[in-house]
Amino acid sequence: MTDLAQRFLSLHRGDAPLLMPNPWDRGSAVMLESLGFEALATTSSGFAATLGRLDGMVTRDEAIAHAAELVEAVDVPVSADLENGFADEPSGVAETVRMAIEVGLAGCSIEDFGGRESDAIYDPGLAAERVAAAAEAAHSGSSGTLVLTARAENHVHGRDDLADTIARLQSFQEAGADVLFAPGLRELDEIRELVSSVDLPVNVLVLPGMPSVSELAEAGVSRISVGGAFAFAAYGAATAASRELLERGTYGYWETATSGAKATHEAFG
Repeated sequence: MTDLAQRFLSLHRGDAPLLMPNPWDRGSAVMLESLGFEALATTSSGFAATLGRLDGMVTRDEAIAHAAELVEAVDVPVSADLENGFADEPSGVAETVRMAIEVGLAGCSIEDFGGRESDAIYDPGLAAERVAAAAEAAHSGSSGTLVLTARAENHVHGRDDLADTIARLQSFQEAGADVLFAPGLRELDEIRELVSSVDLPVNVLVLPGMPSVSELAEAGVSRISVGGAFAFAAYGAATAASRELLERGTYGYWETATSGAKATHEAFG
């Protein structure tokens, strides 16, 4: 692996889970790095929101250009949420991974959700073939390599079938992935079962009401990410400030704005 990819992978082997937040633009990436996070990852939903769109409405070229901007902005490893690789066929997924390597990403994730609810989750065989093609591109590129995270999307699309999720992640492990991820799993016993069923580092997306970082660490989780949560927390604060000004004509939002201005001054100065 390249030095940056190797550094990123080594962060999954620490005594505590790697806390990997998801910036949504260049400024948030710089700020999060300044706070001490050792790796960052893009968020497809958070980035889409900066363009006035919903998740799943960003093109491959836009996602790659966004990732390149974050890579250029920080010194820590950056991984990219590349959705389904912006392709159904394995060859198209491999091309997306090669593009990710070209812009200097240390990692990327590929999911088994096709983006269309009519045929939401790929057949297990095709899903594994897609990961195998992505892994070959990720690990044998002439211009570099990266850490491949393979995602099983059952639990964020209404398919709460833990056995199928585990079987998919086991097949992704065999296909050459470096990290495994099943967003939407919430219960500690299910997370523990998943971790014990595979031999690779497991990423968990933290959601409301989920176990704490220390509890996830005890369960063997190697990496924790937040998805679009930080981006939408920022949009939520902006919405609350706007409503206060429009509906009450007061300026209480300056309390939050002042702490934000201080944080950006320290990060960007």
